[in-house]
Amino acid sequence: MPQFTALREESTFVDLQGVTIHTYRWKPGKPVGVVLIAHGLGEHALRYEHVAQRLVQAGYAVWALDQRGHGATGIEQHGGDIAQLGRLGPGGMRAVVGDLVNVLKRIRAEHPGLPVGIIGHSWGSLVTQMLLSTRAELVDAAVLSGTAYSMPGWVNAGDLNARHVHLGDSGFEWLSRDQSVIDAFVADPLTFAAKPAKSFGIVEGLRLYQVPSKRIPPELPLLIAGGSDDSMAGPKSLRRLGEAYARRGVTDVTVKIYPGARHEIFNEINKSKVLDDLVAWLDAKLAPSARTD
Repeated sequence: MPQFTALREESTFVDLQGVTIHTYRWKPGKPVGVVLIAHGLGEHALRYEHVAQRLVQAGYAVWALDQRGHGATGIEQHGGDIAQLGRLGPGGMRAVVGDLVNVLKRIRAEHPGLPVGIIGHSWGSLVTQMLLSTRAELVDAAVLSGTAYSMPGWVNAGDLNARHVHLGDSGFEWLSRDQSVIDAFVADPLTFAAKPAKSFGIVEGLRLYQVPSKRIPPELPLLIAGGSDDSMAGPKSLRRLGEAYARRGVTDVTVKIYPGARHEIFNEINKSKVLDDLVAWLDAKLAPSARTD
């Protein structure tokens, strides 16, 4: 397939609590499917521009949003006060899920008949798990990246950089083995240290503790992917999550562990392999007719 750079379209909508949500879209000429990206805590949607471009090359339209308290959404929401980034505002975590529902409905309306998938990373993957337990009918496949079995003892609620502190002094060595990724994260004014208790508070943070719902369609394809050196959770937690979905009757669960990779597998030194695997999985599970040489 010829290589090209897709133009990024930007738009906004006002959610039920009056928060203006900023969204982004990248489109191929004739999409075979649509993928929504939900970013993690302390970052924003445009850190996934390279993921979007790779998916567009494979024939997928891509949507992403700056979630509550993050990116352009957070800046507008908090009147330009960068110190307030991370704070979700009215409606809390449930409103974050509601925003995903809103965007997915917009995707369905704009791309009738096309299969729709979602990729949630880190906090975005935990919110995606909440979405799957309540509105799974809105998606035809789901990818959980840098995720966890979100129950006490299975997700690290402490210092995520503790095991990597000897590798540098930025405090973000836990994100990736690629130093350029760490440098870019530090330099980005819209990124910040992920501290759930500070950003969400106790009540909203506790909403992230969850187990899969029995209401998830058993045929929903699910990819759970992460690095073996991810300090947020790690392989045991990812496998436990896969088992939890299987116990709830989900029959198409794939758990993929990348040896040596840290938290951000899409920003790792082996990201080309990770993205190739993602496209192959989407081609097989979301839009089989999109499989290309």
